[in-house]
Amino acid sequence: MYFAKSKEKSHDWLPYNGVKSTKMKTIGIFYGPAEGSSTEKVAYQVAEQIGENKVDLIPVKNATFRDLNKYSNLIFGISTVGKETWDGEAPPGDWDQFRMELDRTDFQDKVVAMFSLGDHITYPKHFADALGTLAEKLLPRKAKIVGYVNTEEYDFEESQGIYEGKFIGLPIDEDFEAHLTDERIRKWLDKILPQFV
Repeated sequence: MYFAKSKEKSHDWLPYNGVKSTKMKTIGIFYGPAEGSSTEKVAYQVAEQIGENKVDLIPVKNATFRDLNKYSNLIFGISTVGKETWDGEAPPGDWDQFRMELDRTDFQDKVVAMFSLGDHITYPKHFADALGTLAEKLLPRKAKIVGYVNTEEYDFEESQGIYEGKFIGLPIDEDFEAHLTDERIRKWLDKILPQFV
């Protein structure tokens, strides 16, 4: 199931064109909420930096475990509850439903990276908590999680997304640090892409 960029967006994103990389299998980028959210914006930034012929962009809203099973390399994009959830265009619930699909997925041979939207000013005690919520689903299922990020690069008070002293994925603050997003993505991809199969 491959998704085109919707007509109302600022630029077109065509469905995956079938050209595979000979060095790395296609990456499935599963993200939500969609429909104009900051999470969707960052998912497209990640895809653009990787290269559109190497990724499939898939909103989690209508995705199933069958979609997940098509990929050995996965990137999950999620939003921590906060400004985007309460005031955003997209209704909450995309990931609530999709988490059930994770229970039906075999992650044994999958490499997974995650990014989470967070707001370190308004919600400093819950910064990028969604990373931890998602990790709690993936770790017992033997997923190989890559892309840990140093906490020293962020100003916050508490987060459930910290494992072994680091964020278990990439926190992104589009509310107050959007100017850092591209560089944070670039540095993160430099770490994770060599670990994808």
